[in-house]
Amino acid sequence: MMQDADEKIRNMHMGLMIHTLSNQMKRSNASVDIGDEGELTAIQRHVLKYILLTTLRGDVYPKDVEEEFQIRKSTVTGILKLMEKNGFIRRVSDKKDARYKRLVPTPKAEALRPYILKHIHETEDRLTRGISEEDLEVCKKVMCRMFCNLAEKNRENEEVDQKDE
Repeated sequence: MMQDADEKIRNMHMGLMIHTLSNQMKRSNASVDIGDEGELTAIQRHVLKYILLTTLRGDVYPKDVEEEFQIRKSTVTGILKLMEKNGFIRRVSDKKDARYKRLVPTPKAEALRPYILKHIHETEDRLTRGISEEDLEVCKKVMCRMFCNLAEKNRENEEVDQKDE
């Protein structure tokens, strides 16, 4: 039975295979209790994970969220407003330039960090189980190239759209 599933997946087009894997990841993430009691939507959870992990190394700004998730400024603004309203983040004026607002996790968000880190490690272990380091490097290289190919196409489309305006 599992061999039939493997065969079916191997015969998929790349886009469908990636989409299917993404759906599996979403299902996996949705079933995990990180202690937020359903207060966060899926995208808010991803953004919170990003903020919690990135603030360990430095400051995070709304522009960083836009770039990380490849989403529009208006979408990020809506996500961050709800996260702020629900007490997960604060927007704090930057020390060097008050026009910029740093995203700072609240103690409520900080309390979720151990659950999030545990989930990330468990998911990575599950995803990479039985795959050699060499194969993982090849996979990352190929996925990176695919990402760049699509990003290039998206930039070309945006340039055409701007010319049409």
